[in-house]
Amino acid sequence: MDATVSFAVAMVLLACTINVIFLEHIIRFDPGAGPLITCLQFLFVALDGLVFETKFLTKKPKIPLLQYTKLVITFFLVGFFNNYALNFNISMPLHMIIRSGSLVANMALGIYIRKRKYAQDKYLAVMMITLGITMASIASATTTSSAAVTSTDNPKGEEVMEELLRWFIGLSMLLFALFLSARLGIYQEVLFESYGKYPREALFYNHALPLPAFLFILPDLYRNLTLINDSDPLFLLFGIPIPTMWMSMFANVVTQYICIRCVFILTSRCTAHLSL
Repeated sequence: MDATVSFAVAMVLLACTINVIFLEHIIRFDPGAGPLITCLQFLFVALDGLVFETKFLTKKPKIPLLQYTKLVITFFLVGFFNNYALNFNISMPLHMIIRSGSLVANMALGIYIRKRKYAQDKYLAVMMITLGITMASIASATTTSSAAVTSTDNPKGEEVMEELLRWFIGLSMLLFALFLSARLGIYQEVLFESYGKYPREALFYNHALPLPAFLFILPDLYRNLTLINDSDPLFLLFGIPIPTMWMSMFANVVTQYICIRCVFILTSRCTAHLSL
């Protein structure tokens, strides 16, 4: 493992851990802020790529834009479902555990699509991870049903089932995003094999091309922005009060940028199965 890969791995672990802390802070304040977080993350990375990678679109892409289409759609869906699932009674610990189950998805799709074979100890490791995710999911479901019972003085069976159904929808979104993310890694691997490795370019187009899709949820984004603006001020900047949630949002977006940029570096230098 060369120095660049080691540094990228360390930064992914550090940035993603810090990112989750601020994500939880935002979601506790506004449980429906997932789409806004996704939108701001995509916008930040796209602006960075627009200035420093494409030189305001004057630099011609090395990989044809048509080839980015499937990559972009998949990447957008992964980010959207991962954050939108938080609207459906998904706790932050379960959210982290499911998303860390990428080894399981990578191995499953590596076997099915790339016809790969792995060492026996890796199969055992993935089985243990799968068992841990399953146990965490069961525990989360139990907690969700208990919370539904204690949230009202006279809980009805229908209310408990409704809460569990919302939890199941959120869990399904996370699992769908998990396997979609693994498929994204394989497709990106094939794309780099065919056209060469250009992680910064791929990072830009993956985030810039999906931005118009956020226009369809503009009313929700506006509602979330209003709530963020109404949060308690943290400090004054040139006499202007800066809301607390905007600082958390900024920290979340920056750490997500560091994390995803390092992930793209790893994708360009390592195949998906090497992460196992």
